[in-house]
Amino acid sequence: MKKHSPQALVTGSGGLIGSEAVEFFVRKGFKVVGIDNDMRRYFFGQTGSTAWNTQRLKSAYPKDFTHITADIRDEKTISRIFSDHSFDLVIHAAAQPSHDWAAKEPLTDFSINATGTLIMLENLRRYTPDAVFIFTSTNKVYGDRPNTLPLKEYPTRWDVPKTHPSFAGIDESMSIDATLHSVFGASKVAADVMVQEYGRYFGLKTVAFRGGCLTGPHHSAASLHGFLAYLVKAIQKNITYNIRGFKGKQVRDNIHAHDLIASFYEVFKKPRSGEVYNIGGSRFANVSILEAIAKIEAILGKKAKTEYFDQPRIGDHQWYISDISKFKRHYPKWQLTYGIDQTLKEICRFATKGK
Repeated sequence: MKKHSPQALVTGSGGLIGSEAVEFFVRKGFKVVGIDNDMRRYFFGQTGSTAWNTQRLKSAYPKDFTHITADIRDEKTISRIFSDHSFDLVIHAAAQPSHDWAAKEPLTDFSINATGTLIMLENLRRYTPDAVFIFTSTNKVYGDRPNTLPLKEYPTRWDVPKTHPSFAGIDESMSIDATLHSVFGASKVAADVMVQEYGRYFGLKTVAFRGGCLTGPHHSAASLHGFLAYLVKAIQKNITYNIRGFKGKQVRDNIHAHDLIASFYEVFKKPRSGEVYNIGGSRFANVSILEAIAKIEAILGKKAKTEYFDQPRIGDHQWYISDISKFKRHYPKWQLTYGIDQTLKEICRFATKGK
């Protein structure tokens, strides 16, 4: 008897995380359905379009990947997709992803990030309640509370003193209340909490990953989203890069898309209900803007053009490193494999070759 191939649904399948998920799970023997309507082009213009990446996946995996152009807010279409398939795994990566863009159209931002997620969850409950549901949340659910940490200034970065309990990173116990989130952060909080609720209230296998900076070569980076990939693009193409606040010493941990999807796979194999994980590069892979610029200049052999503005973005993090110890306790076989230097070299190689 022919063995049934597991089926996965990936929303935002043309984006960085979605496309990595498609490739990863196709290689694991899954039949993958991808939903993407290139909304990123609407957010960020032609340079942010994911159409090239969708076409790449369709060409590379014609037998195992099915692309559907659909909006996650379209209840009838999403319901039809769920009713036509028997999904074992749903990876919900579609989103309005920009901290800054959300303030331009708060209703659009909320309808995609919050309402769209609820539509996905409700169809999961109706049609495939045994499937594992993985949601790409964000560290912005903590708002600007990380900025209350006692940061110390160093020549190229801000950092937490080694003796402080948060030196290893920010864990899931940090409060999300009474803090400035940004409109984007608020819409993701709503989605994050609803994902938890469908796990805790309905007993579904839902997990929210609160990501730091997610990165990799297949990012359709724009000035408003995609820190490392856009910085590489700016230096490679001689575009002025705007540094906003904190002397350019603000720190982010960066997790390569491959390592993130590998963590999703561990959850698929041993799912939990209503769980939340902070996920990112941790102390293993983090960098400040100034440090990233210096590294990219060295790799590309080109000098960056930058302009500095004293005023930081509203609600922006001065320092954020993820404490991933909870996830590693639950899934001890998973490990980070991409350090900052390796990730930057890969992004630079991709940028110099072109899409």
